[in-house]
Amino acid sequence: MSLNTLLVCDECDLLLREHSIAAGDVAICNRCGHVLHRYQPEGLKRSLAFAITAAVLFVICNAFPIVGLSSKGLESSTSLLGMVSMLIHDDMPFVAGLVFVTTFLMPALEIGAFIYLLLPLSLGFLAPKMAAVFRVMHLSQPWAMVEVFMLGLIITVSKLNALATVVPEIALWAFVCLMFAITAAAANFDSRTFWDQVESLK
Repeated sequence: MSLNTLLVCDECDLLLREHSIAAGDVAICNRCGHVLHRYQPEGLKRSLAFAITAAVLFVICNAFPIVGLSSKGLESSTSLLGMVSMLIHDDMPFVAGLVFVTTFLMPALEIGAFIYLLLPLSLGFLAPKMAAVFRVMHLSQPWAMVEVFMLGLIITVSKLNALATVVPEIALWAFVCLMFAITAAAANFDSRTFWDQVESLK
C-alpha cells in the first residue's frame, strides 16, 4: 500500500486509507468522527486573496496610529511599534518583546508564508524551500495573537474613555479587518489540497 494513500486522524491516531472525494466533500474518521480532509479546490485561491488582503491591512496597522487621546487640551496618538517603544522606555522590555512577537513578528511570518507558498503555486510554479516555509507557517499560527491584542485594546480604550476623549484611528479598524482576514486565510487553506497541487507541478 502506498503511503501517499494513507491518512492519520489527528484526534485518535487511527490509520485510514484515503479514497477520492469530490469537490465539497468531507473525509471523516470512522472511529471518532473528526474531519480529516475537506476538499476545496478553490480554497487555496480564496486563501491567497485573504492573505494579500491581510498583508495590505498589516501595513496600514503599523503605518498609522491606533488610537488618539485628548485630555485637557493635550493630544497624543501612537502606532503599534510606538507602543512597543514606549514599553521599552518604561522599563518593561519583556512585555514589549511579547507584544512585538505576538502582534507584529508572528502575524508577519504567517501572512508572508501564506503568500510565499500560494502565489507561485497560483502562477504555475513552485517556490524554493516550500517545506521549511510550510513549517514556519504552522509554528507561527498559535503565536499570532491579533485577536488577543484587540481584546486587550478594547478593554483599555473603554477604561481610558472615562479619563480622556479616545478617538479610534484608521489602524484600529485595520486591526479588526486584519483579524478576520487572517482567520479566513487559515480557514480556506487545506494542506492536503496544497500538497496535491504541489505534486502535480513536479
